[in-house]
Amino acid sequence: MNGASTSTAGAELANKISRLLEEKGWNQEDFARISKLNRHTVRQILHGGPKRRLRNATVSQCAEALGLTVSELRNLPLERLLPRMHGKPPADEESLKLLHERASLPDLVNWLERNESRAAELHPNEVQELLDMQGPGGPLEKLGVESCVDLIERRRHLVRQVREIAGTEYLELLEQLVRLMYEKVKPTRRG
Repeated sequence: MNGASTSTAGAELANKISRLLEEKGWNQEDFARISKLNRHTVRQILHGGPKRRLRNATVSQCAEALGLTVSELRNLPLERLLPRMHGKPPADEESLKLLHERASLPDLVNWLERNESRAAELHPNEVQELLDMQGPGGPLEKLGVESCVDLIERRRHLVRQVREIAGTEYLELLEQLVRLMYEKVKPTRRG
C-alpha cells in the first residue's frame, strides 16, 4: 500500500471510530478512559485521523472499547456497526434461517411470524438456546415463548451493562456485588 492510500485508510477508520463514539454518546475523555488510550491518540482519531496508519494495538483497544472485533471495526460498513452501538447485533441470516427451519413447536413458529424483527436480533447462541428449549415439556412449553425470549433479551441487556460498568472505576464495586450474589446462588459443594 502506498503512503497516500495508507493515510486515506487511516483517516477512514478514524472517521468510522469517531462516528461510533458519537453514536454511543462518548466524549474524548470517556473514550480515552474506556479504551485506555492516551488523550493525544484519542484527539488525533477524533479530529480527522492520524497522519499515518493507526497501530494495530490502537485499533485493537478501540475495537474492544466499542465491543467489536478488530476485523469488524476495520471491515464492516458503518451502517452495519451503528445498530450495535445500541446493543442491536446485525441480523445473522444463517442463525435466523436455522431458527425458522428447526422451529417445530407451534407456539415458537407463531411467535416467529409475529416477531420477525426481534428474532433477527437474536445472537447465534441465543437461537440455539431457543431451539434447545422446544423439546416436549421443555421451557418454551412450560413458560411460553414470549417469557423465554424476554429472559434472553433481559440477560443480553444486563451483560451489556456489566461490560460497560467493568470498563469504569466501578469495577471493584461490581466484583464485590457479583461475588456476594454468587455466594447466595451457587450450589453448595459437597465434599
